[in-house]
Amino acid sequence: MQVMRNWAARCIPWVGLVGILGSSQQSQAQTAPAGDYEGSPQVAQFVGEMTRDYGFANEQLLAVFREVQRKQAILDAISRPAERVKPWSEYRPMFLTDARVARGVDFWRQNEAALARAERDYGVPAQVIVAIIGVETFFGRNTGNYRVIDALSTLSFDYPPRADFFRKELREFLLLARAEQVDPLSLKGSYAGAMGLPQFMPSSFRAYAVDFDGDGHINIWTDPDDAIGSVANYFQQHGWVAGQPVVSQATVRGGRVDEGLSPGIDPVKTVGELRALGWSSHDALRDDLPVTAFRLDGANGPEYWMGLKNFYAITRYNRSVMYAMAVHQLSDLLVQARGVK
Repeated sequence: MQVMRNWAARCIPWVGLVGILGSSQQSQAQTAPAGDYEGSPQVAQFVGEMTRDYGFANEQLLAVFREVQRKQAILDAISRPAERVKPWSEYRPMFLTDARVARGVDFWRQNEAALARAERDYGVPAQVIVAIIGVETFFGRNTGNYRVIDALSTLSFDYPPRADFFRKELREFLLLARAEQVDPLSLKGSYAGAMGLPQFMPSSFRAYAVDFDGDGHINIWTDPDDAIGSVANYFQQHGWVAGQPVVSQATVRGGRVDEGLSPGIDPVKTVGELRALGWSSHDALRDDLPVTAFRLDGANGPEYWMGLKNFYAITRYNRSVMYAMAVHQLSDLLVQARGVK
């Protein structure tokens, strides 16, 4: 793994943490990091917590934070007013392009063995795994150019609205760097700290990333095998049901149709309840089946859909019905383009 380096030249290496744990716990001196966070009581408190609760060496973390940079561009990006929510007719063409499908077919062919094994081991279709990586990073083209530790530190210590969330992610990042023997100053990601081909946040990495190629390290940045296995494990752990469909389109009629629309992502109405409100599924579905009912503003008018359990699993990756539909429809296009059933 290219980003993995022995830390001996920088300071106390991660691999030496177990041996120095006792002496680090005995040291009570808290020196505020220099550089962009010189004198920051928040950083000093965080370093103290990581030393006390997780056995990090105080001086080692101080040496890391001396090199951390506060990024105004990150604060500008996260504080920017939300853009107008695009209708499906505009959102869909952003992700379902000929170029993305062609690159997806290439990615599938190049990683066919790993994708087949992931499908066998986790029950998640190869095309869904490929579609996730395609939507997230265009198969590694857009993985982010910020150092993860800069992004997470900036948002932990200089963005109060979500400081608690990002401080937890910063903690998880340092723990994963120690576990993987990675220099935390070397890893890149998005402005919010999402990492690698599948854009996992550090907490998701720690919970779901897997060493799918068995080389002793988990590398979702440059190792497609690990990225593929990690996405598949994520979906299995979030309720993906092998062999089941994702959505069912519906025909609607009557004046009560909109009463059936789900207020959020969760499946709160059953197929039978929707039928009573004028919804008719194009597929044979049990009346007691809970679904997420939603409408999309398509290029040819409103589209009504029922999201099934696997649709809900995709929304665990990103809580957006349009995101989940983009992943699902891209996966269908990949199958068609590849010429497999």
